[in-house]
Amino acid sequence: MTQTASDLSPSAQAAIADALNQCVAETAVTTMLAQNFHWNVKGMAFGPLHDLFQKIYEDHFVAQDDLAERVRALDAHAEGMLAGMLKRSKIGEHDGHASDQEMIKMMQEAQETLAATLAAAGELAAEHGDTLTEDLCIARGQTHEKFAWFLRSHLA
Repeated sequence: MTQTASDLSPSAQAAIADALNQCVAETAVTTMLAQNFHWNVKGMAFGPLHDLFQKIYEDHFVAQDDLAERVRALDAHAEGMLAGMLKRSKIGEHDGHASDQEMIKMMQEAQETLAATLAAAGELAAEHGDTLTEDLCIARGQTHEKFAWFLRSHLA
């Protein structure tokens, strides 16, 4: 049965919101990672990678807001502190001192991690009948899988 956020039990709301806050944290960390790589990439593939990293961080910046607003719709607190996001995230920071190939690989792995985190959050939402969150997670997961594919293609 499809439910709106207000139809969910408080425990379901809390569990889904926690999963979404994980998505917000990893999206925020990956946003900064992409922007850092955008600023610092160099080499023969500078142009296309500079553009791709920009597409990624611009997409992710909007996604952070969409995910955090869904957390709020579930009547939960959206994590907004960078320290909290870094602590929670399975994706780490990087100082930007890396080859273009290393940057691509790190960003690919970040995209794959995000896709998996969103899939898990979507499954949890589906278990509770929260199709709106499930749909958001599916759409975001597809975006991250597409970015991972683009990045893998640079390594081929």
